[in-house]
Amino acid sequence: MLRVEGLRKRYGAQHALDGFDLTVEPGEIAGLIGHNGAGKTTFVEVVTGLVRPDAGQVLVGGRPAARPVRRKIGYAPQETALYPSLTVRENMRLFGALAGLRKAREARIEGLARELHLSDCLDKPTGLLSGGQRRRAQAATAMIGAPPLLLLDEPTAGADPQTRAALLDAVRSRADAGAAVVYTTHYLPELVDLDATLAVARAGRIVARGTRDELTRDLPGELRVAFDETRELPAPLRERARTVDGEIRITTADAPSDLGALLAAGLMPVAVDVRRPDLDDLYRSLETVDA
Repeated sequence: MLRVEGLRKRYGAQHALDGFDLTVEPGEIAGLIGHNGAGKTTFVEVVTGLVRPDAGQVLVGGRPAARPVRRKIGYAPQETALYPSLTVRENMRLFGALAGLRKAREARIEGLARELHLSDCLDKPTGLLSGGQRRRAQAATAMIGAPPLLLLDEPTAGADPQTRAALLDAVRSRADAGAAVVYTTHYLPELVDLDATLAVARAGRIVARGTRDELTRDLPGELRVAFDETRELPAPLRERARTVDGEIRITTADAPSDLGALLAAGLMPVAVDVRRPDLDDLYRSLETVDA
């Protein structure tokens, strides 16, 4: 559904995008992650037509993302962009019209309001809503036209648990119905909940792409052990160990071997736990990727 090739965008001496490539298939949720300044928001702005790239192409459904094609894109920006004097219903009507929605628009509004827990505030001006309500209203304007491509830029930033749960359920529903979703976030557990594939951005390009298991497979995990009294670890393990709340945590790529080294040294832990690498480890590893 979305194919981006060789996007480049420069602001003075700063390369916001520097050969950015990304493909997202129908029904896929692609979690776009990376440190601030990695190019995530600029990429989204280029796809939506808010920013013109210096080079590269954007294809949506196999067609260049010109104005008629952009009606197929639903976009929820990082900063909410609603008309504060209009009610939630009026904002949804407006964005639905911009998406080319004519028939059954009121039914679609009512259905989205129920799904995103907005029924009680449909007729309130958006300027009077809470932060969580505005987040849900923004997502509703992105989804109102049932777009085949949905771009969500930090949609739950600062959101309460109710807002986060409602938004994640709505995103899953759209992907299950066949929409391609690009979901940028710094809140990594959301990507686990969404079973998203991952696209790791750094310095304006994608440096890793795949499933969570594929991208974390070669990262070190952690062996956590506790003793009934203070123990001195073997030197090779000591260099990779730290103590947290009386528990010794050893960074490891081979937990069974490190546990064997402990036992061979005559050390008998009273508790052992192995933590496999997760998305937080992947995120921290971005710091070691060459720009």
